[in-house]
Amino acid sequence: MITAEVATAPISTVSQDLQTRRRQFKPQQSTVQTRRQQAVCVRRAYKRYGSKNNPNVILDGLNMTVPKGTIYGLLGASGCGKTTLLSCIVGRKRLNSGEIWVLGGKPGSRGSGVPGPRVGYMPQEIALYGEFSIRETFIYFGWIAGMTTKQVDEKLDFLVKFLMLPTASRFIKNLSGGQQRRVSFAAALLNDPELLILDEPTVGVDPVLRQNIWDHLVNITKGGRTTVIITTHYIDETRQAHLIGLMRGGHFLAEESPDHLLQQYGAPSLEDVFLKLSVIQNMGKRRRSSILHEVTENIVVPSTAVDNVIMGDEIGEISGEFGDNVSISSRVGRISITHESPDHAELPPDEEPPMTCIDYFKLVKGRHMKTLIWKNFLWMWRNVGFLAFILGLPLLQTILFCVSIGHDPTGLGVAVANYEKANASAPCIPSTGCNLTMLSCRFLHHLEKRKVEFTNFETDEDARNYVRRGKAWVALRFSDNYTASLIKRVEDGRDVDAYTMESAELNVWVDMSNQQIAALLMRDMHYSFFDFLAEMSVDCNYSAKIAKIPVRINEPAPVYGDFVPNFTDFAAPGVILTIVFFLSVAVTSGAMLIERNEGLLERSLVSGITGTEILFSHVVTQFVLMICQCTLVLVCAFGVFHLTMRGELVWVTTLTMLTGLCGMCFGFVVSCVCENERTATYMALGSFLPIVMLCGIIWPVEGMHIILQWIASLLPLTKSTESLRTMLQRGWGITNPSVYNGFTSTIAWIIVFLTISILCIKFKKG
Repeated sequence: MITAEVATAPISTVSQDLQTRRRQFKPQQSTVQTRRQQAVCVRRAYKRYGSKNNPNVILDGLNMTVPKGTIYGLLGASGCGKTTLLSCIVGRKRLNSGEIWVLGGKPGSRGSGVPGPRVGYMPQEIALYGEFSIRETFIYFGWIAGMTTKQVDEKLDFLVKFLMLPTASRFIKNLSGGQQRRVSFAAALLNDPELLILDEPTVGVDPVLRQNIWDHLVNITKGGRTTVIITTHYIDETRQAHLIGLMRGGHFLAEESPDHLLQQYGAPSLEDVFLKLSVIQNMGKRRRSSILHEVTENIVVPSTAVDNVIMGDEIGEISGEFGDNVSISSRVGRISITHESPDHAELPPDEEPPMTCIDYFKLVKGRHMKTLIWKNFLWMWRNVGFLAFILGLPLLQTILFCVSIGHDPTGLGVAVANYEKANASAPCIPSTGCNLTMLSCRFLHHLEKRKVEFTNFETDEDARNYVRRGKAWVALRFSDNYTASLIKRVEDGRDVDAYTMESAELNVWVDMSNQQIAALLMRDMHYSFFDFLAEMSVDCNYSAKIAKIPVRINEPAPVYGDFVPNFTDFAAPGVILTIVFFLSVAVTSGAMLIERNEGLLERSLVSGITGTEILFSHVVTQFVLMICQCTLVLVCAFGVFHLTMRGELVWVTTLTMLTGLCGMCFGFVVSCVCENERTATYMALGSFLPIVMLCGIIWPVEGMHIILQWIASLLPLTKSTESLRTMLQRGWGITNPSVYNGFTSTIAWIIVFLTISILCIKFKKG
């Protein structure tokens, strides 16, 4: 039988006892001066935060006080809200309601130093750069905190010995899991912060070193300058803490000194205290359970422990790191062990330093930018394979484009049924000079120069069947009196009869399933016939103009472009810009997401780095990388493959780099909006095809529906592609609207993407 004795003391007595207990540990906290002496003060905090792994992390009416110069142990089962609370304390998550006071100011306010170097933060994740050595890791966090390299090296020697770390030149990725956690812990201690927040720092650490760590924490808090908030799986190791808060389901079960809790509940260990408090919290209307008999039969609920009973329909459960999940009741009441003291005054207002004109324009700090840029370049240099891929991929794509796109196909099959020849297998020998015999062979000789492959057949039916079987693209038929009929047609003119007209025609059957090949073959046959007639006219002492249609296209050069259009030149501007744009998207979004998902971004932000500084540091780093990419692409396209470029190189290069910068900014948007690499990949791929199809890269925008033309005009690459094509093919300068509109559109999109990124980083916390 499960029994529990609940005190029935008068409310006035309970209130007096509660106040007496709190005075035993800390003084009254009703004055503003006293509150400012507290390291952390949380009042009436309510936070509901959902995630994939934990959809309902709730802090409900939580109160917490951490005096300066103390060690505060925050204990509770997984998912009870410890990490969420710590994120709110360091300013990385916002409360739905309530107030937080950290080191004399609200987190995130000007002059508070939180986030900043006043806080040392060790998250649950390792949150370190695997490609960095231990010393380089310390230099990174030390520089952020304002330390010099000499100061970092001096502190490095102490921390390596104290935490029994390997040599400082070892890379983080080559360390064991326990060693990596010790390096992460050391990085939080590096600059001797006023507030040290440690999220499970002793996981995977041997007992001897764990005790050394606790001894060090006790030592650094003796002077009163350093305050420690620590969460841990090993509940009994917090016996050395000055104050512990037992947390369950977003509520505080108790907030007292360890000795006081052990004495109050008559338990041999803090784990037993937590278990008893969990049972007390779930007391109410319940069913009998023999499972909990041994745990609860001797529980006596002190009169000082009962404050408020919250009745509900939820299932009570004892769960977490400290015990198996044990259901108590299907309908239980919940008891909150802690109380809301009536003497809790409002937190004092923020006292932010006055803003100056420079503050409105000072978006970044030089020290932070130097550190971040150094970190980004070092990370890229250490990832040699990644760097080679990023530089080699655009070069490879450009080579593949120039080699494979825009060239006339060769070796196309042509089936020929030439009835002028007595034997289909006999060679077709063309005549020379003004010899008017076997003109069909003379025409085929010109067509053969177009690099087609002939297959001869006895009948035109066999030739057509050859095309039907997919062995050839075109079937040709010459009548048995083709030469005579063609001469008579020319000589008789308007008096020629219908039979002669028909016999003088070349019959053609074309496979139109591939429009491009069919169009090219038809073009080759027309050009071959014109060349054949021109040659005959010259050989027979006639003007070559007689063989041409009476439409004069001035040669050798048209107004703009080439006399024979080249699809490679048409598609090259769009392809080059697309390569530069989307490679920048991939690189930038990937780098940002890796930092965020591994906890690196969060830790840097808590250290005092701002989102704007991180954004601009990546802009600088990726822009240098993009300059190398653009140089390789342009040298390959115009220097090696000699694509047409009639414009000024400086403007072509500038527009290409601006487009790459635009892609970088779009990559920032992707990384800010998406939660993981998979979602970012979907977003990037989803935007790739619409941009390629609608921006005039592979087909003129004028060929689209009028609505799509309006949509296309608003896309990032439409105007820039038109501008680059105009410069390359027409040679126009920056003063022409068709050219500078591309620059204007690209710069506008850069501003839009950067603005969205900055707003997302600023307002999207957690």
